[in-house]
Amino acid sequence: MPTSDSDRSLSGLYVILDPSVCPDRSLTDVLKEAITAGARLFQYRNKSASMKESYVEALVLRQVALEAGVTFIVNDRCDLALAVNADGVHLGQGDLPLDLARKLMGWDKLIGISTHNPDQVREASAGKPDYLGFGPIFKPASKQDHDPVVGLEGLRTIRRLTSLPVFAIGGIQIDQAGDVLRAGANGVAVISAVLKAPDICYTVKSFLAQMPGSIAPAS
Repeated sequence: MPTSDSDRSLSGLYVILDPSVCPDRSLTDVLKEAITAGARLFQYRNKSASMKESYVEALVLRQVALEAGVTFIVNDRCDLALAVNADGVHLGQGDLPLDLARKLMGWDKLIGISTHNPDQVREASAGKPDYLGFGPIFKPASKQDHDPVVGLEGLRTIRRLTSLPVFAIGGIQIDQAGDVLRAGANGVAVISAVLKAPDICYTVKSFLAQMPGSIAPAS
């Protein structure tokens, strides 16, 4: 199973690093600023680059994360996650099945799965991933072809269906983070809210202020 250090990371703020969302900003700078502000969990997502381009970009980010002692997960691709020795992989509904991903990644790596409705939550939970993403809670700013918005009520509904850590995602702003956690999420995954923020450090700190216990890494 994943290490206890990784287990402690599965709550709070989850920052998704996607270059398409902030083309004029260096992802490395974003990562460093967010780490400085207290974020401890990151995902690299690049759906348009070639494998070689993604590898070069992810490797730099992985090294920064490793030196800072924060968790670094790769979106969709087990091969890329293994190539850069990421802490895990996050799978969408159209990606490699969980059992095959686990064979490739091993039990020492984290595996998360995106879910969008109760049936997907039940199915994913049965396979015993390390955590679930669930949403979109609100209308996403970073995605046009998103699944139907589920709202806070949808989150409350699926909370009863799984004991796994759940990260809510989709259009969540600072002033909504507390409501999302109270509706049952263990953490909040954000993309545009951080990557497009005028002041990344201030924004990350503001999110973490809504999440008691998340500002400092667990001891």
